[in-house]
Amino acid sequence: MKRRGIGFYFKIYFKILAQDIKSKMSYRADFLISTIGMIFTNVSGFISFWILFHNFSSINGWGYYEILFLYGFSLVSLTPVQCLFDNNWSLRQYVYSGDFIKYCFRPINLFFYYQSEVFDIKGLGQLAFGLGTLIYAWIKIGIGFAPLMIIKMIVFLITASLIMIALQNAAAATCFWIQNSFYVLDLAYRFRDYAHYPVTIFTPIFRFIFTFIIPIAFIAYYPSLVILRPGEVPILSWLSPVVGIIFFALSYKFWMWGAFKYSGTGS
Repeated sequence: MKRRGIGFYFKIYFKILAQDIKSKMSYRADFLISTIGMIFTNVSGFISFWILFHNFSSINGWGYYEILFLYGFSLVSLTPVQCLFDNNWSLRQYVYSGDFIKYCFRPINLFFYYQSEVFDIKGLGQLAFGLGTLIYAWIKIGIGFAPLMIIKMIVFLITASLIMIALQNAAAATCFWIQNSFYVLDLAYRFRDYAHYPVTIFTPIFRFIFTFIIPIAFIAYYPSLVILRPGEVPILSWLSPVVGIIFFALSYKFWMWGAFKYSGTGS
């Protein structure tokens, strides 16, 4: 098959994106309700922090605005998986029904084509709320808006996103082998809630799990330390981009392995 450049994939993606948005906007009430629901879900998280810190001035050395910063950081970093990889939730239906086979015969990258078919536009509401929360906490903490700090923030937000994307890719791909794979995907999704908190509040065994086995601590905690506490940044924080890239690459390989196994066996 002829190798395609990145320009080709961008062109194809925006054409597919335009069609998907058109189809969603034809059901505007559904879009509006789901977007409002997404915003209220995030607002409830904001309120829970307020209630918690109304009774406690800090949690294991972390103040209200620092926790709020982690919350906003995690919401922004989780937006790409919400918007761009939402089709992973439908993967098991395509596999079980046999309809997934149609993707195996397209003359472009199978993973790209499958994921690009769906753009969850309501995730933009999460992005807006996350950015608002992040900027609010940023100002209250008094970090400052130096250009280098902004660049660090963007780099670590992007690489932090790769962790949750990788978790979802790997969990969704289990449907190529496991019949009840929904529970695996749902479990991976629920892990994102733990990303809102500093990993230091957990017991040592969970710190180890959330750092080296299911690395959700790299979604917000370790990347955020580069911004929040630049004077005491652990080596794991600086390794966050490397961990994100490696984990995403492995999840992509796992997803593609399952897809090629599926097309190869006709299961």
